[in-house]
Amino acid sequence: MRVITGTARGRRLKTPENYDIRPTTDNVKESLFNIIQFDIEGRRVLDLFAGTGQLGIECLSRGASSAVFVDESTAAVKIVKENLKTCALEGAVFQTDAISFLRSCTVKFDIIFVDPPYDSDLYEEVLKTINLVDILSDGGIIICEARRTRQLPEMTAPYTKQREYNYGKVKLCKYTKSAIFSGDGA
Repeated sequence: MRVITGTARGRRLKTPENYDIRPTTDNVKESLFNIIQFDIEGRRVLDLFAGTGQLGIECLSRGASSAVFVDESTAAVKIVKENLKTCALEGAVFQTDAISFLRSCTVKFDIIFVDPPYDSDLYEEVLKTINLVDILSDGGIIICEARRTRQLPEMTAPYTKQREYNYGKVKLCKYTKSAIFSGDGA
C-alpha cells in the first residue's frame, strides 16, 4: 500500500500483520480520490476509523491543511503515527471511539471519511451523530465505504446523499452539506 500522489507520493505505508484492520484497497482508494480530487487542497480532514491512516495521509500529501485521525484500536493508532512519520506529515491522532469523538468535537471539517467495520451497525449512528453535532462545513463532503450490498441511510437537511459508486464488492457513498441561507425575503 502506497501513497498515490502529492508530497509523499510512492511512500510505502505500514499495514497490520493481522486483519483486525481492513485497509481500503488501492483500486478503491484511487477511485475515491478521483471523486474528490478537486476538493482536497487547503481542506480540514477527519479520518474516522482511521486504521492505517491512509485516507487522511493521502489528503495531507495532496495539500489538505490538516487531518485528524480517530481509531479506538491501540495498534491502529500506532500504525497511523508510524505512517505519518514515514511520510514526513503531521496530523492529530486520537485513540477513542468515533461516537465519543464526534460528540466532543468543537471544530468543523471539510471532508469526513467514515469507514467502520463492514458488519457493524455504526454507519447509521455515526451519520446521525454527524448530522446532530453538525461538524461538517458548508459545502463539505462525507465519504462512506461499505459493502456493496449494504443500504446506507439518508441524512436530514442540510445533508444530502449525493451518489453511490460501486467497485466490485465495495460501495462508496458521497454525502454533502448544503450552505444554509437565512431567509430574509430578499
